[in-house]
Amino acid sequence: MTSAPVPTQDQAELAARLSEIDERISDAARRAGRDVGELTRIVVTKFHPASLVRDLRAIGVQEVGENRQQELSSKQAALADLDVRWHFIGQGQTNKAAAIRRSADAVHSVDRQKFADALHRAAEGDDVLDVLVQINLTDDAARGGVAPAEAAALAEHVLTLPSLRLRGVMAVAPLDEEPASAFARLRSTADEVRTVDPSATWISAGMTGDFAEAIAAGATHLRIGSAITGPRPDRG
Repeated sequence: MTSAPVPTQDQAELAARLSEIDERISDAARRAGRDVGELTRIVVTKFHPASLVRDLRAIGVQEVGENRQQELSSKQAALADLDVRWHFIGQGQTNKAAAIRRSADAVHSVDRQKFADALHRAAEGDDVLDVLVQINLTDDAARGGVAPAEAAALAEHVLTLPSLRLRGVMAVAPLDEEPASAFARLRSTADEVRTVDPSATWISAGMTGDFAEAIAAGATHLRIGSAITGPRPDRG
């Protein structure tokens, strides 16, 4: 009889942090009257090596997020043997859309028609890519995301691109506003997008410091980084 692999020290530490976060997610869901089974926890591995993703997969993590196209592409290529679902959550550039599409299973940051068009042009065969419309919850137009008032129009444009599947909306809470207030506005925008496409039910919102408020506002996808992965490596 073959015994189960013994977790490494790194995997054991990861598992402990993962368990703590998952317990907090479950508590927040219970307080909000939500079914925790409705929530998808995405582990963001920004700046960490591909080996950390392999360790995460060994302890059951399947949903992984990356902010930068270069990291997404290199890790996905290095870990092609793993059953991992890759989420691109960073700002997308049109000239990198093809590379993003080759590596991502879902893109959370469609914030303009040109980027959506570039992702569509990069389609290969009958491949369909899950995408979310990124919403800017600040008054700074330079921040990533479309203004809430323009979200429905962008969603309608995405629906004209057959190689993209509109899944919902994504946002980051502003630093100078209570998360609950910001996520309430996101929920309102999500409701408007669902009038365009009732199946666009994803709300990607909530990080380590504010996922409880995001869950209370209806978030379905949580993006958790260093609270699970540990401190990001020194990049020199």
